[in-house]
Amino acid sequence: MAYTTAEGREKVLGDLSVAIRQIAVSLAALGEAYEQLDERLADTLEEQLFRPVQSAYGRARRTHAEFAARSGLRAAAFGPVLPGAPSQSVQSLIERAVESAQDADQAIAELQDSMLPVEVGDTELRAGLSQVRETLSAVPLRAREIVRVIGR
Repeated sequence: MAYTTAEGREKVLGDLSVAIRQIAVSLAALGEAYEQLDERLADTLEEQLFRPVQSAYGRARRTHAEFAARSGLRAAAFGPVLPGAPSQSVQSLIERAVESAQDADQAIAELQDSMLPVEVGDTELRAGLSQVRETLSAVPLRAREIVRVIGR
């Protein structure tokens, strides 16, 4: 499929926006899980999951905004995401967070595989995408460890 550079850049921003929203869902679920835990486990969840996902979210938003600015395009606005029903268990909230983080990672992987970041992007965009994926890649394993401790 043929596209102009502007169309390609808009697609990059749109695809990255999808991933950013998925990361936001992950953050909201982790925030709700945090509220349900005792202080010790909440601190562990914050250190092992929330901070890395929050870092990925910030990096993804920064990558999006900076690429939009360099491309002369308008950056998307990202609002807060609701965590879902408060009656969910901590385990189900963490599972939802992991699924959303994995969905975001997959969306970025597909964007990278499309070669659009190479064709219409720049070095900073590619580096930002890689950093977000690297940060998100540890989330599933860390989550399994935390869920195992919560069950005790």
